[in-house]
Amino acid sequence: MARFFDRLGLTLAHVPGGEPIPGSFWGDEEAGLIGDTLYVRDDTPVHSAMHEAGHYVCMDQTRRNGLHTNAGGTYDEENAVCYWQILASDHLDGMSRERMCADMDRWGYTFRLGSAAAWFADDAEDAHAWLVAAGLVDADSGALNVQVRR
Repeated sequence: MARFFDRLGLTLAHVPGGEPIPGSFWGDEEAGLIGDTLYVRDDTPVHSAMHEAGHYVCMDQTRRNGLHTNAGGTYDEENAVCYWQILASDHLDGMSRERMCADMDRWGYTFRLGSAAAWFADDAEDAHAWLVAAGLVDADSGALNVQVRR
């Protein structure tokens, strides 16, 4: 995960067990984001780290400059982040789109079609289009562009 995040311009910082995670919006074991540093503990779910990384990737540099805990963004951006994290799971050893969707469902993400996998397959055209317009997904191949927006 650290190598993948490095390609995105993010630094992965490990927080010792039992310590609060800096920049965590949800608290508990959920990942935290401050500037270009993503904070995780050993008990942080992969989907949480990927979701916060997706926020970082999807926001512009102006928002990144003031980033601390709450990534903010619009409803459309939030959907794009969810779509991005599913695509990005292909870049992690031991992770797959299926596992990412199952993890998202267990956490409590809600989608109109009842699951992350169903949403991704049949109801996420707007999220895909958002990522294409932002240059984060190739319009022809559907492949993730592992770059951050500037």
